[in-house]
Amino acid sequence: MKIKTNGIEINCVVEGEGPWVTMSHSLACNLSMWDEQAKLLARDYKVLRFDTRGHGASSAPEGAYTLEQMADDLHGLFAALGIRRSHFVGLSMGGMIGETYALKYPGVFQSMVLADTTSRRPPNAEQMWGERVRMAREQGMAALVEGTLGRWFTAPYRQAHPEVMARIGNDIRNTPVAGFAGCCEAIARIDVLDRLREIDCPVLVIVGDQDHGTPPEMAQQIHANLRGSELLIIPSAAHLSNVEQPEVFNSALTGFLGRAATR
Repeated sequence: MKIKTNGIEINCVVEGEGPWVTMSHSLACNLSMWDEQAKLLARDYKVLRFDTRGHGASSAPEGAYTLEQMADDLHGLFAALGIRRSHFVGLSMGGMIGETYALKYPGVFQSMVLADTTSRRPPNAEQMWGERVRMAREQGMAALVEGTLGRWFTAPYRQAHPEVMARIGNDIRNTPVAGFAGCCEAIARIDVLDRLREIDCPVLVIVGDQDHGTPPEMAQQIHANLRGSELLIIPSAAHLSNVEQPEVFNSALTGFLGRAATR
């Protein structure tokens, strides 16, 4: 379904019954990134997945986006669906949106899973993201597919799962250039590490041990700044750890949500 809020249309899917769990995807993906996790969680939860602005079937306006703007998109989605409290699961850009939302709208998230994400931009962020935006604008998103898959998955996994590479590669290729560029502007500016102590809910931090984009060192920083958080480093996984190591990811996710529900 599509919901109008914050000046755009957001495409979303709701499945299952129970406490709300909201899932937010990576840059250049869409809500289908969570297919396996959503199918599992829908047995016990009411699962909301959505296409971030600029992605999937949501609106992709031209211009720079901000993480605060994307947090407001989510807040509008919650209002339209009558959601007052929800668990939250975000990976990469999705985790950044979650961090920003939790700081802007405290008390809404019952718990958070922050996977393969960061809370502070590296020194070269604007140059790095600017180069990727330039490539997308000049050559199209197809030019980014091979390099992105190389960062998102380990070499053995890429070789063993060509069908997954084709599917995720297609998602990258079909991401609107305007949406990709707008989101790159947002994530290149993230800087909330010093404020994470303000977040007051259970948090599980997950990262692949071979994630070079948002490496374990970044996850450890997040973990150190979130009171009482848990940290899981998944072996033999790069950036999309939920796709590359779903059994480990899913076990950690369901176990954590079960514990968080009793706190």
